[in-house]
Amino acid sequence: MKKIIAPGMCLRAYELDDADLFAAVVRESVETVGRWMGWCHVDFNSDHARDWFVACDKAREEGSAYEFGIFSEDGKNLLGGAGLNMISKLHNYCNLGYWVRQSCQGRGIASKAAGLLVDAGFRELGFNRMEIVVAEGNLASIAVAKKLHAQLECMARNRLMVGGVPVAAAVHSLLSQDWHASLTYDVQK
Repeated sequence: MKKIIAPGMCLRAYELDDADLFAAVVRESVETVGRWMGWCHVDFNSDHARDWFVACDKAREEGSAYEFGIFSEDGKNLLGGAGLNMISKLHNYCNLGYWVRQSCQGRGIASKAAGLLVDAGFRELGFNRMEIVVAEGNLASIAVAKKLHAQLECMARNRLMVGGVPVAAAVHSLLSQDWHASLTYDVQK
């Protein structure tokens, strides 16, 4: 699964030519995304981006993660990123993560992209369960989990590392038997 196209949005695998744009978007988003994700910092550059893209390609080939850039429908304007990762093949579940560039936040982009990935993860990849693990206080990400109707299961102590410090995180779940997609899209493998 390398591309998901929906009205107004394209989720696709990163390409090496995206590196300069990705680095600029990351640096733009340090204030909001960087608060929660340590990889998002002011010194992020195109080499960091290319290294990430190579790791994403390798993980996709291995079936250990499916990371996507969230782009405009034409695949050119980078809006953020989303992925299915931390895959447990033994227990058939994964983690769902997402972020949106600072200048595009508050437009429903994360909810739409996450919904597309949830649907593709259940239908195309056959997962039984997905988890959304959100650091305490990350209200924007919690709002996305709620929009997806993810079930809050617990507040797990010391579940995530944020800024080098262990923090509590809300663990939300989505189950394949409960998921009812309402989005139209096309998946390209």
